[in-house]
Amino acid sequence: MTEIKICGLSTPDTLDAALGAGADWVGFVRFPRSPRHVELETARALSRQAKGRAGRVVLLVDPDDASLHQAVEAMEPDLIQLHGRESPERVAEIRALTGLPVMKALGIASAADLASITAYAGIADRLLLDAKAPPGASLPGGNGVSFDWDLLAGAALPAGTMLSGGLGPANVAEALARTGLTAVDVSSGVENAPGSKDPARIAAFVAAARG
Repeated sequence: MTEIKICGLSTPDTLDAALGAGADWVGFVRFPRSPRHVELETARALSRQAKGRAGRVVLLVDPDDASLHQAVEAMEPDLIQLHGRESPERVAEIRALTGLPVMKALGIASAADLASITAYAGIADRLLLDAKAPPGASLPGGNGVSFDWDLLAGAALPAGTMLSGGLGPANVAEALARTGLTAVDVSSGVENAPGSKDPARIAAFVAAARG
């Protein structure tokens, strides 16, 4: 069955919508520039709400050790998602510091970007392939743009690789079929405004991904 992550959840109601729809993973963003950013106390409460019902992911962007420990202590996540420019060495260091599995997001725009898969494959526990942020974008992800999925044809992708970037209820089935991947991550594609998740779109996305 397709594994589904709903990222950037920030309210109890939309978290319940994601859990009720059958999401396998729920993601909470700790990045102040993002419209999906949650303060620590909110993140703590949401994480408790999801405990035992789905895997809990904290998304961090180039975190220093202090902010890393702060987020892990508050949220007790099951997985850390790194969405910045963390080097393979830093990914390994964060795994060692926290004792938690790490998923590294990699921005893809051209065939040349696939080289980064090899660099991180043996170090991160999972990879997330996202559309590379457009020039001038203030956010490393959640920009609602896709990359050319056909770039992945014939690529050696580690088990559990997750697809992200511009996915929504209307195109997720096609994305899964064209890439052969079995795990997807969505954020802006289930929103009615930046940072505002739509329960109906969440349900539609899960249904389309598993249909």
